[in-house]
Amino acid sequence: MAHDLVLYTNPMSRGRIARWMLEEIGEPYDVEILGFGTSMKSESYKAVNPMGKVPAIAHGKTIVTECAAICAYLADAFPDKGLAPANSQRADYYRWLFFAAGPVEAAVSNKALGFEVPPERERMIGYGSFKDVMDTLELALRSNSYIAGDRFSAADVYVGSQIGWGLQFGTMEKRPAFEQYFGRLALRDAYQRAGEKDDAAIAEMRRQG
Repeated sequence: MAHDLVLYTNPMSRGRIARWMLEEIGEPYDVEILGFGTSMKSESYKAVNPMGKVPAIAHGKTIVTECAAICAYLADAFPDKGLAPANSQRADYYRWLFFAAGPVEAAVSNKALGFEVPPERERMIGYGSFKDVMDTLELALRSNSYIAGDRFSAADVYVGSQIGWGLQFGTMEKRPAFEQYFGRLALRDAYQRAGEKDDAAIAEMRRQG
């Protein structure tokens, strides 16, 4: 039986973020695994995401791409799950969700690629310097148990994923605030379920060659 929610993903991609968010929602969903450079670039998938990249979700006839947008959309589409603050309390939720999607993503990607912004160009790049971004993120995590306050939200799925990967692959410094924050998130049942499902999908892909 086809479900109303479909995840287009590859388990060795940012699709793991969307999988985690779907597990937090707890609604049934179908999964389509796409290959890099093959089915991900097919015309049929480009009708879903013209960028030819994952993840994307379909919710009925609605298509959402970009991990931060997927997290925010699903939290709003299923408000009974309590994964977004009340409208009047969303300032920090939006602030840090988009901080991670903008400055954090850009700074970490540039660092991983060996690109360092010249000091005289820091105002041009938008995020300033890698240190500025890390210091700001650390300050946010020192203030609260979760990124937007004292309750877990969809913003933690996105921010937590960025930090988890940064710690794992060495693209973020192992600051205690980062390690403690991600350590809390990694204990969540939905995070563990998502990881198990994606790891099983990787094993199946390798088995099939």
